Amino acid sequence: MVTVPARRVVLLGGGFSMDEDGLLDDWLLTHARGPRPKVCFLPTASGDAPGYVDQFLTAFRPRDCEPTVLSLFRRELDDDALRDFLLSRDVVYVGGGNTANLLAVWRVHGVDRLLREAYDRGTVLCGISAGANCWADASHTDSFGPLAVLRDGLGLLPGSVCPHYDSEPGRRPSYRNAVSTGALPAGWALEDGVAALFADGHLEAAVTRRPGARLFRVEPGGQGAAGERSVPCLPLGAASRGGAGSG
Repeated sequence: MVTVPARRVVLLGGGFSMDEDGLLDDWLLTHARGPRPKVCFLPTASGDAPGYVDQFLTAFRPRDCEPTVLSLFRRELDDDALRDFLLSRDVVYVGGGNTANLLAVWRVHGVDRLLREAYDRGTVLCGISAGANCWADASHTDSFGPLAVLRDGLGLLPGSVCPHYDSEPGRRPSYRNAVSTGALPAGWALEDGVAALFADGHLEAAVTRRPGARLFRVEPGGQGAAGERSVPCLPLGAASRGGAGSG
């Protein structure tokens, strides 16, 4: 009997570029398949910024994993090698930056199709900010300057995503308005410090490294408003050590 791997996406409201304690990234790695997972960082949304790459390598080299970086602005792999490389990763970790630019570059290089294939094969897809937005059908983004709607995500996670829900002025009312008017479908809003694991499009676990930080389900409500439901998050001190489970 053939075992079908779980198809998983992790939305991160923090990580190596934001948090000194490393709890979110430690928790993320517990969900990778097998020991010493191969973790690929995709810094496309930042234009492959060297400083961002250095941050990732500094954070992940001491961990029990094999960190690598895939640059598309200075691409070195042909199509076959690119496919082999991405499909051999256990985790693909996407950095923050410009969501619209990220998706455009991926599509030019065929990375969008390869990530779908990796997802179907059990690679954990994750990221922060733009790296969280990209997996959904649609997202709330500052890719065009002012906060706006982006509706052409990869569609691996149904609905929409909004990062930085508590830390960037205007995010919360703007996202709620977009959902209430139908400009964005219902979705998930992450406060900084939260991470959410989805299996086959369904929420499986939500954790937080910061007391009081929350994950929200935002849906259209009555009288042209959006309803907001807080989802319980497991504090990461217990979660990570107990073994449980700009954008």
